[in-house]
Amino acid sequence: MSSLDNWEIIHLFNQQYRHLNKEMNYRLQEHNLYSSQWSVIFCLNRFGPMSQTEIWKYLHTEAPTITRTVSRMEKNGWLIRKPGKDKRERVIELTEKATNEYAALRQTMDQFDHDMLASLSEQEKKQLYLLLKKMTKTGASKE
Repeated sequence: MSSLDNWEIIHLFNQQYRHLNKEMNYRLQEHNLYSSQWSVIFCLNRFGPMSQTEIWKYLHTEAPTITRTVSRMEKNGWLIRKPGKDKRERVIELTEKATNEYAALRQTMDQFDHDMLASLSEQEKKQLYLLLKKMTKTGASKE
């Protein structure tokens, strides 16, 4: 492989991200969810109740985006907001509906993950993981 310009790598990375996101949204249709909503459910299932600030920082998104997503998910019965430590803070938790449907969601996403990485060997998966971690460390924005 000849030398690549940085823009070629980032462009391909961005194209792959869009492809993955589109496919994920397609697979999540059966659960009436989008990828951004799955990310919040995954985060809360993994870490337990979190403030909206903790969620948007973990997911590297903007606060208004998480506010809209959480509001929509609360309206659809996936999440509940509870008072936090101070008047302004709200702690977000999964509802019983979300907890009950998590196994089916996880199965859908496990199949998605498998399908998207099927062409990679175990060594290539490890290498990709390490490269993405390294890229995150060097390109992290200051918050």
